[in-house]
Amino acid sequence: MNGKTLTLDATDYGIISELQRNGRESYKRIAQRLGVSDGTVRLRTERMMRAGYLRVTASVNPLFFETQISAMVGICLDHPANETIIRRIADMSGVQSVINVTGRYDLLAEVSVSSRRALRRFLVDDLAAVGGVTSTESFVYLEAEGKWVELREHFPAAAPDE
Repeated sequence: MNGKTLTLDATDYGIISELQRNGRESYKRIAQRLGVSDGTVRLRTERMMRAGYLRVTASVNPLFFETQISAMVGICLDHPANETIIRRIADMSGVQSVINVTGRYDLLAEVSVSSRRALRRFLVDDLAAVGGVTSTESFVYLEAEGKWVELREHFPAAAPDE
């Protein structure tokens, strides 16, 4: 994807595993668990981050609040997906990710919004503004285990008219 070469070994995978358990863990503690120096952990973490392979961030449970709605939206286009259309959709409010896929849809967009009205706005208004969208199919999350997303917008409790 990015053209950079990165070779990982058992230490790199150990670092990733420790950071997945607790992204706030100190390099010193990770190093103790893996039997390496904290400098090794720091340098390898920075190398994986510079290469675009690793990112350490805070994530939220998209189903924690009853008012928040998360969905996977299958999108069909009248032309093959390109980087511009993918970026335009990815930059929309509430969009967590956009994936160019094979199969019955051209794209899958993962969306987390604060209300049904916000989901409707995304599906009807925002996607229409992109142009070239011929149809969508939405899969609203009812329950999920192990699902975490970035907080891309504030999700206050929805107002009665939302």
